[in-house]
Amino acid sequence: MKPSTPVPFSILDLSPVVAGSSAAESFRRTLALAQHAEKLGYRRFWLAEHHNMPGIASSATAGLIAYVAGGTSTIRVGAGGVMLPNHTPLVIAEQFGTLESLFPGRIDLGLGRAPGTDRETMMALRRDVMGAEESFAEDVQQLLAYFLPASPGQRVRAVPGEGLAVPIWLLGSSAFSARLAAALGLPFAFASHFAPDHLLPALELYRREFRPSATLDRPYAMAALNVVAADTDAEAARWFTSVQQQFITLRRGVPGQLPPPVDTMEGRWSAEERAGVERTLRYAVVGAPDKVAAGLDAFVRQTDADEILVTSHIFDQPARLRSFEIVAAQASPRVHL
Repeated sequence: MKPSTPVPFSILDLSPVVAGSSAAESFRRTLALAQHAEKLGYRRFWLAEHHNMPGIASSATAGLIAYVAGGTSTIRVGAGGVMLPNHTPLVIAEQFGTLESLFPGRIDLGLGRAPGTDRETMMALRRDVMGAEESFAEDVQQLLAYFLPASPGQRVRAVPGEGLAVPIWLLGSSAFSARLAAALGLPFAFASHFAPDHLLPALELYRREFRPSATLDRPYAMAALNVVAADTDAEAARWFTSVQQQFITLRRGVPGQLPPPVDTMEGRWSAEERAGVERTLRYAVVGAPDKVAAGLDAFVRQTDADEILVTSHIFDQPARLRSFEIVAAQASPRVHL
């Protein structure tokens, strides 16, 4: 592994809806976080597509990207990601061609092949679900083609979209997207914040099989990390209980809004549930500034990532903003944000 060298930090946000709040309030909190991140020097601010989840408001991802990009001026804003099997490539090309036209040089398009929801909602979204995920590679290539200058006689064109340099990333939690990103010469982001098991093998595969393209001449890998930072370890651990509770309700099949923190998780989960949540969230850094600095450094060294994507679901908005301040401050001696 390379030594600690400057690595950019970015943010993944799902526009979480806290208990007792509303989607409208979550959007205002998301914009305030993006503005805060811009001042702190984070590279990009990504939003993720999810559906039928009371605690996540970023379902209409392109619309929320427009809102955030319109309220900021320099930070890159994008999808982390759009679940492409839920859409036709032409629709996404037009949406992100519109965004790039409105906010030139600031829009990213990350693509995933999961539905971002349960099966019943997936069927409601897609109408025809047969083969949707299986055609992902073909759909990605079709989407890439829509952003190229139109060919002579081309009948279907993305307007706006064609000829626009919208950076496309592939997102994944397994070898599939890593291999496809390598074959197409695209940047790759791994969802280690909730699917940690295949992180290192997927990154190794991506780097080993990467083929240079017009987009990239060398592999570029991003890894996602849960971070809850506070002024003390105890305070950070308490804020983190909101995330732990939310994962339990999701596993029980009753997803809800982001719950308030509790003093202890004792009695709130079974031994089996605790083991499952701790495994799912094992790539998490929770603590005071010194602990966060050490955790960030260890994760960068372990993954050799070119960029780190930080996510932090905290019930209290001031505490949430403070967490990202601590990440930026602790990263700054080593990381150029």
